[in-house]
Amino acid sequence: MISIMINWLRSLPHQQSTYEQGRHLFRRDDPVQNMFLIESGAVQLIRAHRGGGALVLQRASAGSILAEASLFTTSYHCDAITTELVRATLIARRALRKLFLSNPEFAQAWAIHLSGEVRNARRRAEILSLRTVAERLDAWIAEHGRLPDKGGWRGVALEIGASPEALYREIARRRK
Repeated sequence: MISIMINWLRSLPHQQSTYEQGRHLFRRDDPVQNMFLIESGAVQLIRAHRGGGALVLQRASAGSILAEASLFTTSYHCDAITTELVRATLIARRALRKLFLSNPEFAQAWAIHLSGEVRNARRRAEILSLRTVAERLDAWIAEHGRLPDKGGWRGVALEIGASPEALYREIARRRK
């Protein structure tokens, strides 16, 4: 279904942009002006907490729509930060809302896509509800098939709601 949506998105006026690793596409409370179709690379939606921690709300990679719910809000509720070089197609929010309101077939495809994202969010919430880092890591690996390479561990720690140090200790414990 996402491929059909991508064709519709690319039919709207758009522009291409490239973002270096570690760069913000937007920050919390910025006004929503564009929707982002990730063409290559990866972006994380991160919500920072007052105590200094952070939680990954979404990992968007090639073919993903970033922060889909932003179509219906006026400002972003989190930060979008690249985890590697990203090439994205930016579509004006106004044009996308017009398509959504005028095309029932597109609106249905969007709703189906969002329902899949809700399922993914619930799966992440289930992982976060587990008590220990070991349980969370087991659940994450069950979902993704394997632990990422060493350079991706910090991102996994954010996703499972653990400090990077706690995750590193758990990985070291498993290697013994």
